[in-house]
Amino acid sequence: MDLDLQILDMAGATPEHSAVIVNFVSAIRKQLRNSTCFVYSDNVQYKWKTKEGEQKTVIPDASINCQTKRKRGSNFVGIPRFVMEVLSPSTEKYDRGGKMDLYRQQEIEEYWIVDWRRKQIEIYELDYEGDIPKYYLWQTITESNKSELKIIHFPHIKITFDELFDEIET
Repeated sequence: MDLDLQILDMAGATPEHSAVIVNFVSAIRKQLRNSTCFVYSDNVQYKWKTKEGEQKTVIPDASINCQTKRKRGSNFVGIPRFVMEVLSPSTEKYDRGGKMDLYRQQEIEEYWIVDWRRKQIEIYELDYEGDIPKYYLWQTITESNKSELKIIHFPHIKITFDELFDEIET
């Protein structure tokens, strides 16, 4: 039996970490009503094979998935079009490293890294260098340019900086 286990030192999420996820999902959910896409919080698993052939299971903090029929049991095998990770001290290195690389390999179009402590969103867009998928930092959003926040690949969906960080005190 081939088990792909990765142990991370993960303390429970802070209320602020959870609030960012809830704020995102609640703002997006109604806007996706009557579409083929759904927004999910951090209780949905995706199972994929890496380029090396390894089976990986990942649970994003939030995702927008338009391939909801591609499931095996309770796990999605298709890829979401959008993924968001909210940084925690125990997961930041993985979110910026191994997890980001896995999302890139799976060719997820847009990846947000949200730092609730700094009230900052890094928006990465997938593009290609030849045939190789790469993430490029499209924009960093802070209080000073908060009006520019948008989901690149879902331009009809709106979420404001203030909605995302509602009730977050730093």
